[in-house]
Amino acid sequence: MEHVRDVRDLPKAHLHLHFTGSMRPATLLELADKYGVRLPDALTGAEPPKLRATDERGWFRFQRLYDAARSCLRSPEDIQRLVREAAEEDVRDGSGWLEIQVDPTSYAPLLGGLIPALEIILDAVDAASRETGLGMRVVVAANRMKHPLDARTLARLAVRYADRGVVGFGLSNDERRGMARDFDRAFAIAREGGLLAAPHGGELSGPSSVRDCLDDLRARRVGHGVRAAEDPRLLRRLAEKGVTCEVCPASNVALGVYEKPEDVPLRVLFDAGVPMALGADDPLLFGSRLAAQYEIARRHHGFDDVELAELARQSIRGSAAPGDVQEKLLAGVDQWLSS
Repeated sequence: MEHVRDVRDLPKAHLHLHFTGSMRPATLLELADKYGVRLPDALTGAEPPKLRATDERGWFRFQRLYDAARSCLRSPEDIQRLVREAAEEDVRDGSGWLEIQVDPTSYAPLLGGLIPALEIILDAVDAASRETGLGMRVVVAANRMKHPLDARTLARLAVRYADRGVVGFGLSNDERRGMARDFDRAFAIAREGGLLAAPHGGELSGPSSVRDCLDDLRARRVGHGVRAAEDPRLLRRLAEKGVTCEVCPASNVALGVYEKPEDVPLRVLFDAGVPMALGADDPLLFGSRLAAQYEIARRHHGFDDVELAELARQSIRGSAAPGDVQEKLLAGVDQWLSS
């Protein structure tokens, strides 16, 4: 009988995890009770909420659930707990490096302002990293539903904290709204400050949104990027430039981008040579964490252990982890494969 290695033991990097969405469901219920927040029924059941975001109404519902969960994070202690638990979950799933994505403006009103909010988050990341041994950094993300000037403010703030744990600058929310080029100055500020450009694209919109990330924002990584599979020329471009797509299979299915796990074009991207970093996106809403994404690749796309190991390597190489950390994790991948 063929030996099946446990994907939780495979060293990997996690490059697509949103801040509030990383919360454990039990923690959300405890915090809601603590603050007297009445959560939507979809967030209180034993199963993940039923979601579909391919239309405006579905996306609005998804955002409403996310906002309800975020409203339960009100103190530095709540932030510390969320980050520590996210790190613990990642370590359990074999992650050796986590880049957690956050828009600090969303937390600023309850944490004393934009700068205090980011400092509280960075302090929590530093503490969780020391406690768990997980390499951990932050990607500051602007919201494409807000004015591009807000994004420039965030980019300047992110650069200011590049020596405190900020490694990248992103752009999230509904990619069908707001043109990528409207945010080009914010991304120029971030790049000039040494930050990695990692905007969302190619999830709810098609290949053109991935091209916009490359052309207008000079992305080194693309959040999701799966719709690039619809354009062979774009696939070649991603492969040639070595742009990593942060692919989140469970999320794609939960939001209705694809009907079934086997419809997510993992094999198309992999065979085209496009680097990928599998990610969990928002486990709170989608019901699965990092290791489960590798199980999807194995179970629904026929990835064998050699190919799963290569996916892990791609995630590590696509990260902002220092060279020595990457080397250690890559050696661990080889060890997993030889076990």
